[in-house]
Amino acid sequence: MRFIPWAVALSLFLVYSFFTIRRHELLLTSGYDLGIFEQGVRGYAEGRGPIVELKGPGFNLLGDHFSPVLAALAPFYWLWPSAKVLLLGQSALLAVAAVPISRWALRSIGPAAALITGFGYGASWGLASALGFDFHEISFAVPLVAFSAAALGERRWAAAFAWAAPLVLVKEDLGITVAAVGAYILWRGDRRIGAAAVAFGVAASLLELLVLLPAMSPGGSFAYWDNLSGGSGGRNLLTLPLDLITPGEKVRTVLLLLAPTMLLAVRSPLMLVALPTLGWRLLSNNPAYWGTNYHYSAVLMPIVFAAFVDVLVRARANPGVLHRRAARAALPVSLAVTVALLPGFAFSQLFTLELWRTPARVEAARSVLAAVPDDARIAASNRLVPQLTNRCEVIVFGWPQNWSTAEWIVVDEDRPMGWPLTPERERQEVAAAKQSGYRVVRSDHGITLLQRTAPAAQPGSTSGTATGTTG
Repeated sequence: MRFIPWAVALSLFLVYSFFTIRRHELLLTSGYDLGIFEQGVRGYAEGRGPIVELKGPGFNLLGDHFSPVLAALAPFYWLWPSAKVLLLGQSALLAVAAVPISRWALRSIGPAAALITGFGYGASWGLASALGFDFHEISFAVPLVAFSAAALGERRWAAAFAWAAPLVLVKEDLGITVAAVGAYILWRGDRRIGAAAVAFGVAASLLELLVLLPAMSPGGSFAYWDNLSGGSGGRNLLTLPLDLITPGEKVRTVLLLLAPTMLLAVRSPLMLVALPTLGWRLLSNNPAYWGTNYHYSAVLMPIVFAAFVDVLVRARANPGVLHRRAARAALPVSLAVTVALLPGFAFSQLFTLELWRTPARVEAARSVLAAVPDDARIAASNRLVPQLTNRCEVIVFGWPQNWSTAEWIVVDEDRPMGWPLTPERERQEVAAAKQSGYRVVRSDHGITLLQRTAPAAQPGSTSGTATGTTG
């Protein structure tokens, strides 16, 4: 039975890998964000540092978010320079996070609990949303949080701190999660280790936010402070509790987080570790953080399922913790809820024909992109960017640079993505390119490749300049 946790992890890895690589092969990944991270990892692999032209000329990715952990992928990328290396790495990291959760359940409850909690974590909507939207550095945090949370539940204080400590190399806000791990240890166990973890986590986040990020940011400060400012009027402390639950999308997200555990996770003190991430998301004025899209909930899923296991373990030792009927129903209901939620999120694509077959337009796109020479400077539609970032100098057509600085342009005229330009504006920009010295080299199924024949526009020229913001 000891193989169950690793069997679960291997199964998840195979499913995740197929899912993410097929999405990439079908042109469903994007420059923002897979292309950005590939440029950063490619920079590490080539010894240049994480310079990301997609964010701007000479842009250092460490000045956007402090994520030096991305360098861990550089050796693999050096061996195989492909965006698929990032997708496989992410799949492995998210899959291995199932091991500590299901292993704890196996030891303390039994094989059925190990399988259900491992599957529940692995099929959760938080991971589906992350894997359904490119690659993100947060994938390194998920297994660290999982191993740390399981160690907390098993009262292995030094191990919990050791697993949490590297989180400070994943993202600048995760030092506060380390501090939350320390607060739990301080409250429930070893005061010396707990105090050290709190001090280390807080100091690391402050150093990164106030010193390291400003030193490497083009703007000279952390770029995302405004997300927590509460808008132009600032944050009103009197309305702070209301801000946590309005608009209603925030409550819906929290309920969906807890739903696979029958809301039982809230009965575990391990949920303390989730509070920093939940706090900054719910208090942010950026609506993207409130909902269930993207990768923002991935790091919360191992905490929720570790808390679920914790409640079930304590209920077995002390029947007063949970009503007997609730304890018996918890695992089958959790499984049912997990399955019921699958159709509403990205993993539902696994059960559609579209993910399993390759349309003619995708084959056409591959043929057109093959005509772009290696090391070319090219402005590409967002969906086409990560098909080229392993071998070209790529910028997004329309954002943020002037497209006329590129020798080549490739766009999807039949199915414009609508970002960073509206479809109408993108058509205007393509027409302007054709009028200003770019000729069509190839066009197939709407995938159009242009090459500049006239001299490049001089710096300061407004020809073909796109406007807009990332939001």
